[in-house]
Amino acid sequence: MTATEAVDAARARDAGAYRPAVERLATVDRAGLVLGGVVRLLLEEGHPDGLDGDDVRQVLERCVRAAATWWPEVDPHVLLVLLAGALGVYDPGDDDDPPDPAAVARHAPLLVADLLAVTDRPFADYLSAAFAEVARTELHD
Repeated sequence: MTATEAVDAARARDAGAYRPAVERLATVDRAGLVLGGVVRLLLEEGHPDGLDGDDVRQVLERCVRAAATWWPEVDPHVLLVLLAGALGVYDPGDDDDPPDPAAVARHAPLLVADLLAVTDRPFADYLSAAFAEVARTELHD
């Protein structure tokens, strides 16, 4: 699976494997939606009492610092948009320069890999839950 390959490459900090994986991920419909769901689930699990601004800043800083050591193309703005989107507080219509799907595909696995580092559950569990959530949402729309 493309998302799994991208997240695995991010977790391994393998830029050679990451680039083609995120390029494939960018061609998958709903990739950003599903990985956004994974991010939301990870944030909820990692912060059961909710997140405040300091928590968001810590997640963002930790992810940028970790990714920059092996993926210098990391863009903090895109990661912040992904975090805000996962939390339901981002409206692309309010953004003068929203990230394109390719930028989302290049950054979502970085955020997922960073958040997975603090959990003991496998990525597949979160991915399955996110797919189920997307399916439920589409069924009710």
